[in-house]
Amino acid sequence: MIAKLKGMVDGFGDDFVHLDVNGVVYEAFCSSKTLAALPQVGHATVLHIDMLVREDLIRLYGFASEAEKAWFMTLTTVQGVGARVALGVLSVLTPSELASAIALQDRAMIGRANGVGPKLAVRIVTELKGKVPAGGAIDAGVLGLQAALGDKVAAGNVADAVSALTNLGYSSAQASAAVARVIGREGDDIATDKLIRLGLRELAT
Repeated sequence: MIAKLKGMVDGFGDDFVHLDVNGVVYEAFCSSKTLAALPQVGHATVLHIDMLVREDLIRLYGFASEAEKAWFMTLTTVQGVGARVALGVLSVLTPSELASAIALQDRAMIGRANGVGPKLAVRIVTELKGKVPAGGAIDAGVLGLQAALGDKVAAGNVADAVSALTNLGYSSAQASAAVARVIGREGDDIATDKLIRLGLRELAT
């Protein structure tokens, strides 16, 4: 099995990269986030690899980090999520954002990915609730929000507030930590607009 490749970028396709490793050129399919993070042709890089072997197919999937690879492998355990859909999810969400979406049961955030309809988004957040892959650690902010919620699933207002704050440019860790502090003081039945406003106040301090 191939776990990691170190070599020179030899070329790009729409959803793959060619990596020259000592004269042997490997083709690895990647998320758009990984492709965007790779250097230009002729420069050295490292890809974490998941290798799919079937009777009629051998295919490599490449990732910029162990966390992205871990979440890819975890996503593909969900019924209806193949490699293409998993890469689609990781093309719109970083591992941290994906962990946050699952922790908050935010199916709308998952549903932003190509190939993920409403039913599949629900299945993903439901089946992966509480499942953090090795190497895919959840940010401290998300853990704080989970602790503040206890056993409850995040209500729409909480997920909406975290989503709004991340859309304003804050990381999912920062947004989750801010919302956790607010609901720790105010409770989780606070109106969305107020939760966003108080979250912004937390982020400004």
